[in-house]
Amino acid sequence: MKDLSILFENKDCLVINKPAGLAVQGGEGIKTSLDSLLAENYDPRPLLVHRLDRDTSGVILVAKNKEAAARFSSYFAERSQGSQIRKLYLGICSKTPQPSSGVIRLPLEIKGKTKESETRYRLVSENPGIPCSLLELELGSGRMHQIRRHLAQINCPILGDDKYGDFGLNKTLHKSIGLKRLLLHASRLIIPEEGIDITAPLPEYFAPFSLTLAGVFSHDT
Repeated sequence: MKDLSILFENKDCLVINKPAGLAVQGGEGIKTSLDSLLAENYDPRPLLVHRLDRDTSGVILVAKNKEAAARFSSYFAERSQGSQIRKLYLGICSKTPQPSSGVIRLPLEIKGKTKESETRYRLVSENPGIPCSLLELELGSGRMHQIRRHLAQINCPILGDDKYGDFGLNKTLHKSIGLKRLLLHASRLIIPEEGIDITAPLPEYFAPFSLTLAGVFSHDT
């Protein structure tokens, strides 16, 4: 498929490894989006059922028909109401959260309303030389920019985050090792109801941070 990496496909869905910088939907100032690329390559065009931030890379699922779209959309909408769906991310943040694993339960304001929000995290490895740490993160709710906002709230922002991050550190790392992108990656999507368990490899631009990634994608997470 032109310009997109397909991780999995069946009669009902496509799972794509979205590159950072590609918007999911079109809009003002956006010439190319995931939605437009799907329209160019498929007839009928697959349907969006969830989102990833433009600057976040990794796993995103689209449905091939309206019936599948309704089914998959219900999984994402109901993940706090009994659905077994899991969305896991890898992120490199400044510092190391304390404790090294836990749950961030902090409300977030969404369109003027305060919403309860939950992000689970686990330390994978540290790089004290920068210093930074690699975290595995899992959404317990689905608020806009939730992971980025939660980590910023506990003073461990994602590196490369130009909205909620440590701007001084980002600038220093840009000059010293070429940090140019948000270091947040949607690494794994699990939908037991559909027998789907898909991982996406980390982009190469994570490599300069020299973190030990062995076991990150193990299926006993």
